[in-house]
Amino acid sequence: MQAQNNYERLIDSANNHVGGNALKALQFLDSIPNPLEKSIEGNVADYYSIKALIHDELNQRAEVYKNNLLALKYAKIEKNYQVAGDTSLELFANIYIVYEDTTAYSYLEQAKKYYELSGYKNGNLEVELIEAYAHFLDGKIDECNGLLLRKLDVYKNTKDDAYFYMFALYMLTSNYVYLDNLEEANKYYENFKSLENNSTIDSYNYSSFDANINLSYAELFYKKKQIDSTLFYLSQAEINRKSMADDALETYFIISSKVYSLSGKIDKSKTYLDSLRIFQEDMFKNVIDVSYHINSPLLKEESLQKNEDFLDIFGILLICLISIISFAYFMYYKEQRQKLSHLSNQTENLTYLKSNNEKLAVKVQGLEDYISQLKQKVKAIATIDDVVLQREKIKDFYKELHLSSTTLLEESKNHLELVNNFDMDFFKKIKKLHPKLNDSEIIICYYVSVGFKNKEIAVFLNTSIRAIESKRYRITKKMGLNKQEITLVDYLTQTFKDPN
Repeated sequence: MQAQNNYERLIDSANNHVGGNALKALQFLDSIPNPLEKSIEGNVADYYSIKALIHDELNQRAEVYKNNLLALKYAKIEKNYQVAGDTSLELFANIYIVYEDTTAYSYLEQAKKYYELSGYKNGNLEVELIEAYAHFLDGKIDECNGLLLRKLDVYKNTKDDAYFYMFALYMLTSNYVYLDNLEEANKYYENFKSLENNSTIDSYNYSSFDANINLSYAELFYKKKQIDSTLFYLSQAEINRKSMADDALETYFIISSKVYSLSGKIDKSKTYLDSLRIFQEDMFKNVIDVSYHINSPLLKEESLQKNEDFLDIFGILLICLISIISFAYFMYYKEQRQKLSHLSNQTENLTYLKSNNEKLAVKVQGLEDYISQLKQKVKAIATIDDVVLQREKIKDFYKELHLSSTTLLEESKNHLELVNNFDMDFFKKIKKLHPKLNDSEIIICYYVSVGFKNKEIAVFLNTSIRAIESKRYRITKKMGLNKQEITLVDYLTQTFKDPN
């Protein structure tokens, strides 16, 4: 009997470490010898319930399922209705919220029944909150807020367990952030933060919710392109990074990578991209292994209770479900890898542009000087009266043009690609004023603005005069100049002429 009591104390020790040191808690439980029915008789349901919480903290979804199923099984045997109600809610959360299987609602009904049998006075609050949470994750904000606001005072006045109030405030804050109603969101967030040191709240739960709230703020401000605010809320979320669930951690990596890329901090952006890639690979491996991790332990436990067929039936159904989810996640993973590859390429391109910005700025000045020189030479050739001499000069000009252009422009860079990467004032302004113009039309406008004629532009762009004329006609139509009785040259001169 003394040995049995010692083993029961191991359960208490494990429970004390949940939310703080999951691995230590697991060591306490693993120290209890099999068969559990003899070592901790009457407490097996508590054992598996705590073990499910530990694996939830470690983000090991397969083990969470298995241990909740076993906890419910032994709770029925031991008539431990409190644990039966708690694990029924956990199974609802795992099956419906994670996999969107509506059959999970049967567990909500079970939870109500077991809480009534146990005499747990807050049982209905537990069920109502998890139902609101299902709406929360489904994006049904009106339904979620309706359930929460109707009972918010009840949650607030449940002094013996402030978790209900904290959970409700977390959902309300996140909902109003999503709706971009920051006044309401900030009000509920302040109430949420007032619970940080409440002795009835598990610090791990508070930290996890707080990280999610800050991520929701970060997402909102990133969509608004408000970099400083985004970085602030990401830094607040970072404080509780160890408490983030998988989906929150993935969101954290994605937003961090994007906002640092947007702010030009390419090295930091790449760091978060690498972290995201490693995280998703680990998640994928975990999902692929789920069937094994569920099937093997379930069959082992079933051999201890041959007269019970619960785990066998549900185990088979669950394995089928996990197999389907594994395939779905595999397809999702492939899609995410493609997106990551695309984002990585964009980041690399941005790195290249940034590192070569000064060189490109020099190039554009050289290009402008080059254009000016060509213009003067073309005009000089045009003034020669001697036809023979003029033809010779034109031939020399073509040779010089060919050699000079290959020296001026980098390999694989044409005029359009080079100039458009400079972000010159001309190109910024014309794109803003005339977004319908394509890139080739914009570059022609640039050449026209510096004084080139159609023939000169055709020579420089290696195309026909007719093609330039056709493009200029389309440009005037897109700009609406044909309705304003003003030429393209005059319009460009008036609009883009340097005031100095």
